[in-house]
Amino acid sequence: MELENIKASLTTALTEYFEQVTLPENGLFVLGFSSSTVMGEWMGQATNAEVGDAVIQTILPILNAHHVNLAVQGCQHINRALLLEREVADRRGYEIVSVVPALHAGGAGQVAAYKAFKDPVEVERITADGGMDIGDTQIGMHVRWVQIPVQTSVKEIGAAHTTFLTSRPKLIGGERAIYEWPEK
Repeated sequence: MELENIKASLTTALTEYFEQVTLPENGLFVLGFSSSTVMGEWMGQATNAEVGDAVIQTILPILNAHHVNLAVQGCQHINRALLLEREVADRRGYEIVSVVPALHAGGAGQVAAYKAFKDPVEVERITADGGMDIGDTQIGMHVRWVQIPVQTSVKEIGAAHTTFLTSRPKLIGGERAIYEWPEK
């Protein structure tokens, strides 16, 4: 798999995502990612550190430009724990757990993010504002309700299917409820 094609697809996908979605400043974007699936293999069977590095190094500057923080979902072997910056975990009140990602227990994305982050930590649960799933890793459990699918022209990164989510507050109250603040 050509790393430049992966980077170009990611850049296009995230550019289109942020043309449609505005996440809050200091919001949280979750990445679920299988380098094996990107390579056309079954999840966990062909973990590739170079693909992990390419994905993380492409995503981080784009998220930083939008003032959004990254959380990277780990694989099932670490119970889908999430890697993020300690400052983000502390600010959001997330409980930190003890595990260091490895290629076959966390995955290539977590290992790459661990190297790229200033002070990485793992947490068990987050409530992200949106996210991207590369390879059907099931990020929905980490995105707040109400989840809204976002469509981009990029349907695959390498051989891996992509899905994008954003979220909005729940609409409650029924037919008498008003959902927009009145003009002052």
